[in-house]
Amino acid sequence: MKTGDAVYRDIHQELIESCRKKDIKAQFQVYRLYYKNMYNISLRIVNDSGEAEDIMQESFLSAFERIDTFSGEVSFGAWLKRIVINRSLDFLKKKKFEFTVIDEGSEIADEAATDRDDEDLNMKIARIHECIRLLADGYRIILSLYLLEGYDHEEIGDILGISASTSRSQYARARQKLCAMLKDKFPE
Repeated sequence: MKTGDAVYRDIHQELIESCRKKDIKAQFQVYRLYYKNMYNISLRIVNDSGEAEDIMQESFLSAFERIDTFSGEVSFGAWLKRIVINRSLDFLKKKKFEFTVIDEGSEIADEAATDRDDEDLNMKIARIHECIRLLADGYRIILSLYLLEGYDHEEIGDILGISASTSRSQYARARQKLCAMLKDKFPE
């Protein structure tokens, strides 16, 4: 992060500088460092492995073409992640995905209840990911952006064109739905 005149120093700064010089070997090294994470980010949003692979590849190409716009205020990984997320959301928009508020007629549980839901999420990671993939697009996207990618509700609202409070309520509903799916699919 920027502090006064200081700029974030990336641990892979030398590779990034080589990429700025169009060094193919450096670009391949950067690709190898980040491709799995970027693929997984896209997959969690688009829920299609082939499309996630294409988006990840296109994001790297775009990043290398526009690397001169990388200011170094954040890590290269964070900058690349934003490109992947934007391209993933663009893909959904092209598929005519529209974020819609899902109201299943249930009241949002109070904070104490959602805290209890957090304890239920301590099940095996594979089960959780399987159920996340089965969620409705709106739920899956907000859950992924907030819980897995670390965006706050204001940022999610900006990204999806919704209010922060809508993001919060959809996140709460997504968590409730995920917990219900886990209990139904994997009763213990």
